[in-house]
Amino acid sequence: MAAEKVTYENFSGDPFSDWTPDDKNKGADTILQWAYDAYGSDLVYACSFGAEGIVLIDMIAKIKEDAHIVFLDTGVHFKETYELIEKVKKRYPSLKIEMKQPELTIAAQASQYGEELWKTDPNQCCYIRKILPLEEALTGVPAWISGLRREQSESRKNTNFVNKDERFHSVKVCPLIYWTWDDVWNYIQEHHLDYNELHDRGYPSIGCAPCTTAVETGDSRGGRWQGTMKTECGLHLPGSAKK
Repeated sequence: MAAEKVTYENFSGDPFSDWTPDDKNKGADTILQWAYDAYGSDLVYACSFGAEGIVLIDMIAKIKEDAHIVFLDTGVHFKETYELIEKVKKRYPSLKIEMKQPELTIAAQASQYGEELWKTDPNQCCYIRKILPLEEALTGVPAWISGLRREQSESRKNTNFVNKDERFHSVKVCPLIYWTWDDVWNYIQEHHLDYNELHDRGYPSIGCAPCTTAVETGDSRGGRWQGTMKTECGLHLPGSAKK
């Protein structure tokens, strides 16, 4: 379809809702090409540098080599995540990778809210270290890319290619909605991509170090906020995760 820019204000539904892709990459290339044709340099990819993120970075770099990528640098990520980012920078030197940090340092957050807020109030911690920084990064941005997949969780099973994002008042483009976990890893292996070494140690989903643990088996979101009722950081929920 024509690369007509869909905005938060004129959003009337996913323009690809009647399309069922039958190509090898299940529509991802088509959606990304459409998105960059429609939004150009205004399009932002918010990347966690997980397995899905590595796939999307490789696809994006083939369409727009100087694409804007934002990583929410909470200050408490695994060292393996930071090491992977450096490898990606070397492999795709033209990409504009922004390390977006929260206003509060870890020390300042501890002084204001108490030590290890991620234990006492993980929603508040995510709000300070993830949601607020992404709000800043997406201010005035008409559309952003996310690596959500429908099979990841119950809350993501109805995700469309193009979504009205009530949380950030933007349009959220999700090229991988039909991909399985096996699809993600088949692409990584086929294209010989670098990936986070923690995936080989039982971490299917990798977030901040204090809130992510290894799992023996389970879904691709396993290991996040174990021992709590929390399943999402709040970035993909319609309202604020702050209490």
